[in-house]
Amino acid sequence: MDQGNTAFVLISAALVLLMTPGLAFFYGGLVKAKSVVSMMMLSFGSLALIAVLWVLYGYAIAFSNGGSSGFLGIDGWFGIDTSSIGLAAQVADAADPQGSFPSLAFVAFQAAFAIISVALISGAIADRAKFGAWMVFAGIWATIVYFPVANWVFNFTLQDGKVVDGGWIVYELGAIDFAGGTAVHINAGAAGLALAIVLGKRFGFSKGITQPHNVPLTLLGVALLWFGWFGFNAGSELAADGVAALAFVNTLAAPAAAMLGWILVEKMQQGKATSIGAGSGAIAGLVAITPACAVLDPLWAIALGLVAGALCALAINLKFSLGFDDSLDVVGIHLVGGVVGTLWIGLFGNGVGLFFGHGFDQLIAQAVGAIAVLVYSFVISLVIGFAIEKTMGFRVRAEDEIAGIDTVVHGEEAYAFGADRG
Repeated sequence: MDQGNTAFVLISAALVLLMTPGLAFFYGGLVKAKSVVSMMMLSFGSLALIAVLWVLYGYAIAFSNGGSSGFLGIDGWFGIDTSSIGLAAQVADAADPQGSFPSLAFVAFQAAFAIISVALISGAIADRAKFGAWMVFAGIWATIVYFPVANWVFNFTLQDGKVVDGGWIVYELGAIDFAGGTAVHINAGAAGLALAIVLGKRFGFSKGITQPHNVPLTLLGVALLWFGWFGFNAGSELAADGVAALAFVNTLAAPAAAMLGWILVEKMQQGKATSIGAGSGAIAGLVAITPACAVLDPLWAIALGLVAGALCALAINLKFSLGFDDSLDVVGIHLVGGVVGTLWIGLFGNGVGLFFGHGFDQLIAQAVGAIAVLVYSFVISLVIGFAIEKTMGFRVRAEDEIAGIDTVVHGEEAYAFGADRG
């Protein structure tokens, strides 16, 4: 047992888990003051529910030992096989793959991925979703969308640096996704688009419909997300080595460059560079570098950040031209950023990139993987969302939405003013 790698994986798991409360702060600061409790509870509710489902059966679906022999290969319902590390965890120590770290360390690390992936979706339906309906959606979506897609992308076996078995995207297709550009960001972004369509537009939907009620809270969320993202990306190596160090540096460089790209677009469009734009740019860069963090030289990571920051800054306006209300820009940041980062590998990835003379094969594989996850997640999410809307109802009453939903849905307010302050 390698205690160093064990500590590395467990610390990385804790960092990734911290990202979900960080996301709650990020989203919470962006909504109305009378909706912040509801917004944050969508993230904390996801944490509670998905953690339980992961232990019960999520890990068994995502990391079955069936490899490429079956679509799911569920071989451990309602229980985790602690006698083996599982396919993906076996890459941690080539010299001693079975003894590098306990299997439960990998279970914990991937649990945090599942939790944040579900929570990301909630930003698309801010200010108007029922908490109970969201929890039903989260449980169903995790079961039939995230867990299978995680199997396609994260479940694999390496021998001599090559994938020799695993889920179809990374093994049969040959796409590269080091830390979850497809399984996490494209997956959640497509689901967010579907739910934005299901729930419809907020009342008075237009540019400037609401301004962030608490900018410092949002920037605190950005800081926590960025901090946790080092565990997300570098931790995906599952070993404290040179690849993890490269992923760490790129997770610093790309979002920093993306901040510059975003605020440059803001300055050109509006004449001002905003703090919310800087924070959103950092998140866009973090999303884009996620799949590519271990296969890019840092200079190309900076270039990716600049491009992703600028493109995502432009993409958030698509909701106004196309007419869907993605409240907190899940589509513009996570879907677009995830696609950009995934395709960038096929263009500039070390040893595979088109611009380094390696042909179109990797770029085609990256595109097919991204499109497959996008379509699968969008279609299934649309079906789940409409089913919930037509049965128990997904959207709160109009009068509650206009007034702010914290008191109605949770019986609480984020801030006590005047006579209520004690």
